Amino acid sequence: MNEIYELKIVITGCVGAGKSTAISAISDIPVISTEVDASDEVAKEKKTTTVAMDYGEVTLEDGQIIKIYGTPGQKRFAYMWEILAEGALGIIILLNDKRPDPVGDMDMYLENFNEQIRQSVAVIGVTHAEDDAEGVAMSKYYDYLSERGLNHPVFSVDARDKMQMRLMLETMAAIIGSEEMLDGRVD
Repeated sequence: MNEIYELKIVITGCVGAGKSTAISAISDIPVISTEVDASDEVAKEKKTTTVAMDYGEVTLEDGQIIKIYGTPGQKRFAYMWEILAEGALGIIILLNDKRPDPVGDMDMYLENFNEQIRQSVAVIGVTHAEDDAEGVAMSKYYDYLSERGLNHPVFSVDARDKMQMRLMLETMAAIIGSEEMLDGRVD
């Protein structure tokens, strides 16, 4: 009999990357959200913003439950990043390719979640990307990671697409499972 266990995953990223949208798209339960009307510079980008967290759950076919916590995107709520990341087995970083410096955004989130990522897994999702046939738009992320000796999967995703977001979660779960086996943590 397979043991049912839960995974805690955190979705983080800049304002407008699609964190709340992604959780809404994939959650099997009604999402708990702390969205409020944006009242600062964020109001120029979008109507509402997350101020504490979003929460949803996904149950995989084998019964494994993935608890998903979404962080606020604004740097002023960074204290929530640390709280939400505690005990997470994986971090999904969503990046909005349309922002002025999305690679800089990736760098900032990799740095801020460095401790958790070293102890777990990171997967990167790029929203609003318009790849050409050669994948030039995505190459900047791969190049950045390669230059720093990092090996995180990078996906071009639509945060509204349940299947694309679920693929990121399943990839993360597979990586976590393989690392546990390699470390001897799973029988």
